[in-house]
Amino acid sequence: MAAASFHPDSLGTLCGLFRARVAATPDQVAYRQFDEAGETWVGFTWAQVAAEVARWQAALAKEDLVPGDRVAVMLKNGVEWVIFDQAALALGLVTVPLYLDDRPESAAYILNHSGAKLLLVEGRFQHRNLAEIAGSVKTLQRIVSLTAPDEGLANWSTRFALAADWLAAAAGTPVPERHLTPDLLVSIVYTSGTTGRPKGVMLTHENLLWNAFYASQCADFHADEVFLSFLPLSHTLERTGGYYLPMLIGAEVAYARSIAQLAQDLQVIRPTVLISVPRIYERMYSRIQDGLEKKGRAAQFLFGVAVRVGWRRFGRGQGRASASPGLLLWPLLDKRVAAKVTEKLGGRLRFAISGGAALSPEIAHVFIGLGVPIIQGYGLTEASPVVCVNRPESNVPSSIGLPLPGVEVKIGANDELLTRSRCIMRGYWQDEDATRAMIDGEGWLHTGDQATIDELGHYHIIGRIKDIIVLNNGEKVSPTDMESTILLDPLFEQAMVVGEGKPYLAALVVLNEPHWQDFAASLGIEPGHPGALHDPRVTKALIRRVAHHLRHFPGYAQVRRLYPDLEPWTVDDGLLTPTLKVKRAVVLDRYREVVEALYADHAR
Repeated sequence: MAAASFHPDSLGTLCGLFRARVAATPDQVAYRQFDEAGETWVGFTWAQVAAEVARWQAALAKEDLVPGDRVAVMLKNGVEWVIFDQAALALGLVTVPLYLDDRPESAAYILNHSGAKLLLVEGRFQHRNLAEIAGSVKTLQRIVSLTAPDEGLANWSTRFALAADWLAAAAGTPVPERHLTPDLLVSIVYTSGTTGRPKGVMLTHENLLWNAFYASQCADFHADEVFLSFLPLSHTLERTGGYYLPMLIGAEVAYARSIAQLAQDLQVIRPTVLISVPRIYERMYSRIQDGLEKKGRAAQFLFGVAVRVGWRRFGRGQGRASASPGLLLWPLLDKRVAAKVTEKLGGRLRFAISGGAALSPEIAHVFIGLGVPIIQGYGLTEASPVVCVNRPESNVPSSIGLPLPGVEVKIGANDELLTRSRCIMRGYWQDEDATRAMIDGEGWLHTGDQATIDELGHYHIIGRIKDIIVLNNGEKVSPTDMESTILLDPLFEQAMVVGEGKPYLAALVVLNEPHWQDFAASLGIEPGHPGALHDPRVTKALIRRVAHHLRHFPGYAQVRRLYPDLEPWTVDDGLLTPTLKVKRAVVLDRYREVVEALYADHAR
């Protein structure tokens, strides 16, 4: 397998990586993004990026920031994110990434807790949010915006600066030489916080650089790879896998315009590498299922044959399936069915990496059967973040794969997955107790996830210690497995299984509006009627539908009661993290009376 072009020992830091890449391929296109004004895609060479980094270094130097000071970034993915990060790191500053659409109170907490002295923001949406928290953020000395502010920030005039003016005013400012070492703190990344306040994960140059290097050895990456970046760069998977890793191997990164425009961008950019979370594949799967329903039985049958033959072909390539006469049908099935899916992804995808949460085995089965090279992995911010990943030549889609080279993994007490490597965080910012609870005396990081290992050495996540539901009869259930199965049905947009200490399981579900219209009509119910959603006929039919999907689960792992809703859970209402994970405790609290009603006529 092709390794990275550079080795961490010779680079030392992420700044050393950037300098080495610029020196090696100055005229190669490093990044590509869409220019709204010119309505065209624009490329930036490594030399051009380096020149911009120098300008931003001068502007940061003029702010009299000292090594170790925190500077926050709240931008959409783009070359400016990279430029700011590299300029800050070269001065020994510590970047604190914030999600572009994070809630004002969450942003305020992170800015205050980290003690950030400077904040770089995108535009008017962030301006409005900042205006809400202006009085509560005390540490900021400067707020820099890529676009002009609205009136909401008038009271911040002494701290606010437009990036173009701020950069111009700093021209000629001397940039101090800073001696940087691999063990220096490089970033504080705040975890999503599905329970309680987010914690600040302290990562060093060594952590991130070595994780990118180890990951680069897990597949035959080439220098001509094209990554399409759409996961937020504030997400450590995208930062390591979609920013530092491409820099290491000399690949190009194109920045998607938005999730809404992702389908068009895939056609234009035609990436060879895509890093995603399961939700993207789930949405694609739902669209495919919707299309098949409209096409009729003949198309559904042909699709099913294509998936089965393609899956057998995949197994054959992995050495886990024997030859079959049906494989002779693949060229025809590829042309008639599979190619139509792979072409929607650009037609030349070599690696479709899925991480951040568990991907449903059924969805992986369908896409891999159709020739989409999905490779599932596992990690967490505290490990920089990748711990395990499947390999193209050893891919068990239901697993999280094999440990990265250089990363130790073992299963500890209560089946907990433990990991140890030079990628493990320094600790949590200003929280020694939480650090000691996460990393033991031997340096093992306790993930909180339960796992098993199969005969091929692949690890499988079987649950999360704190998310396990224990029924009042002692039976234990992993709600995430059930929820991912329910969400295979396009009628269900979101789902959360509940039942801790109860005699049976229940579920809160958010229905897909268009599918709800058809579902209600099929029951002879007017979907727009005020009481339609909670008509007994609807809830009974929904429970039967859920039961059908959960038929392979044990008898105790069945949903007996259900509450449907049409109002989606969002980041803005505090029910989802910025990475779209359900905040179980918050949802449970919000729906407390509903949940109590689901169990009201049952004794505990």
